[in-house]
Amino acid sequence: MDVNKILSADILDIIFEGRNKEYGAYELRKTYNKRIVKAVIATVAICLLLLIGSLVASTVGKSKTQVIVADVSLENIKQDEKKPEPPPPPPPKQEPPKVEITKFTPPKIVKDEEVKDPPPEVEKLEETKIGTVNQEGAKDEGITAPPVETGTGKVEAPKQEEDYDKVFTVVQIPAEFPGGLPAWQKYLQRNLNSDIPVQNGAPPGKYTVFVTFIVAKDGAISDVQAENDPGYGTKAEAVRVIQKGPAWKPAVQNGRNVIYRHKQGITFVVSEE
Repeated sequence: MDVNKILSADILDIIFEGRNKEYGAYELRKTYNKRIVKAVIATVAICLLLLIGSLVASTVGKSKTQVIVADVSLENIKQDEKKPEPPPPPPPKQEPPKVEITKFTPPKIVKDEEVKDPPPEVEKLEETKIGTVNQEGAKDEGITAPPVETGTGKVEAPKQEEDYDKVFTVVQIPAEFPGGLPAWQKYLQRNLNSDIPVQNGAPPGKYTVFVTFIVAKDGAISDVQAENDPGYGTKAEAVRVIQKGPAWKPAVQNGRNVIYRHKQGITFVVSEE
């Protein structure tokens, strides 16, 4: 390239001097600025259209919403009760071992040919018991029969102490929001965003969310879970408000603070104006 052309030439022309400018890279770099401007203009236009659409949707078909928490109640969750273990079976009866018995024949003076049962030897009489019949068994070494047990034969299972570290659903004194039920209702009504269903396009109707949560021994709230999801953001809103709530008064069982699971129903009502 001539020196005069270099001074007036574009940097791209200098870079691609002697190369194939029709390959594509040259054209892409040449039109880079124009494409950036077009992309920015298109993005701004799309954002404006979305903004205008949301404003129009919010002004058309307005609905009135409210939150009902009058159904606040403790609905106890069924807890798998531990069945008492059956008592162990009574021990099997132990039969006393058979002892060898030698039949004792009273002495009688008769002729030798008339003797049917000869008398036992003296040594055998010393090692066995004497009875009216012959019986095979163990030698008599002072074996005594086991004592006869009296009673019903039933073994009572040991009494189990109450486990105060488990999660209770039925207690003597349930957990309570500070200030009682009216204060709890007021807290929910003030903190729940009642417009959540309408903002998410919910038609008129009632949307009830059932939420369960744990009240610890110190009253702290944890494990907040929704049992159902009516949709339109109601589930997330109910869980959010309960999670950020203050500590409760803990439940009491037998004079001790215990872990308690509470169940709460929250209803969002959407009605046309």
